[in-house]
Parts: sequence; C-alpha cells; structure tokens
Amino acid sequence: MPLGITHGLGSWKVQQNNVERHTDNAAYTAANPEDTLILAGPPRYMDVKQEETSGVSSLLAVGMTQTFQFTSQVPLQPMQAMGSARLFFTRGKSQTSWRLGRLLTNGRNLLRVLYHNAVAAGLKVQQLDEPPVPTSIGTQNTTFYANLDSELFYVPFGLAILFRDRAKELLGAFYFELCMVNMYTLGFTIGQNMVMEDISGLCDRVVPFQPSSLAVLDTVNRVTLDEVIGFVGGDDSIPSEGFSVGMGDLSLD
Repeated sequence: MPLGITHGLGSWKVQQNNVERHTDNAAYTAANPEDTLILAGPPRYMDVKQEETSGVSSLLAVGMTQTFQFTSQVPLQPMQAMGSARLFFTRGKSQTSWRLGRLLTNGRNLLRVLYHNAVAAGLKVQQLDEPPVPTSIGTQNTTFYANLDSELFYVPFGLAILFRDRAKELLGAFYFELCMVNMYTLGFTIGQNMVMEDISGLCDRVVPFQPSSLAVLDTVNRVTLDEVIGFVGGDDSIPSEGFSVGMGDLSLD
C-alpha cells in the first residue's frame, strides 16, 4: 500500500499513515450531491418493499432540488441519585425534522410532487372541502398545489434519500416514514435570478434501506480503480466497517 493506516495509538504515524482508512481514493468514494437522489413515495417503507417484489415502483424522483437537510434529536433527561456525583440519563423517542428547497419551474410544484401518490391513487382533490387547486372546470390536471388547510395535507407520504459514489456503489439510503408538512415557504426578491420553494416537515422515523433495483445498474469496477492508484486489494483497501450494506438486503430487522 502507498500509505499505512492508523487504527489506534500504537499505529499512529503522522507522515506515513492515513487515519482509519486510505484516502487516496476519496475523490471517487466520497458522497457528492450530484450522486444523491431524492424520491417521494408511500408513507411506509414496507409498501415500497412489496412494490419491488412485484417489479412496480411508485417512487417519484424529486427534481430541481437545491437543498435538503434533516435533523434527528432525542430528548434526554439528566438524572442524579442522592449519594452519587455521577449522572445518568433517561431517554425519549427520537424526533426527526427535515427541510427541502427546490427551484420553482414549469410543471409540478414541490407540494404536488410530494403528494403524487395521493393523486395517483385517484384522490379527487378538486372535491375536497378545502381544495389545494382551483375548482373550476378544466383544472383537473393542475400541477401547482397550495393551501395547507386542504385535507390533502393531512395525508402522510414518504421520502427516500440515496447516496452513491463516483464508482456507482451505493453508500447508503434512508426512508423517511410518515412525513407531514408543517411549513411551506416561497420567496422572491427583485434582481434575483430564480424563485425557490421551501418545505419543512416532520417524520415518524428514519429507516435505513437497500433498494434491490440498484443491483441492475452498471457499475464501475471498484477493484480496478483501486489498482490504478496502487491499491492491491485486501481488507484495508475497502473498509470493513462503513455506511454501505449488502446488495439486496431489504430487511427491516
């Protein structure tokens, strides 16, 4: 190997080693926003898993996305028993919030994209007491949704996030279950060159998953790429502990 790896204090060499893993191949093994895909779908991942088995998918790619971030936090309560100076903690359920920003463009707006499953299921949004679209004749295919008071936005949905590297290997994937929108923002200022939509919301849980459909994609031979820059294979060239999981592993256990 061109450089060694520092696994602990005993192998710490500043000039001769990388820390934890080799970094010579970081340019094609690191995650990049260009290799990240966001999809909207059913509220529970189990529905997506069943669809994959039947060869059908209701996931819709969310295009024109500029920003995405999520935060998971857990309520912790520090406790202390009399007679001890040490703290211990009680823990609640994790709470996840997310935010998605997208360029406003001709076609489906962001709310319409996220709720495409409800529309695909045949929900007649024009007939709701508070419709998210105009109710006049000829607007059945309206692609711009608004009005968070609409009953449509009481319906949860799911979000899938997938990360790949430049060698097209899957780094990891999340499925955000039971997403609900709690804020929709659209702002514009004179002189700017675009109009952005921004949505924030909450979800029930974040489920790691592995879409088996990615197994059919053509991939660059990772071993060949490593050999080009002097890696000879072995456990140290590809970390044994990482973010990826086995192809075809769809288990939620």
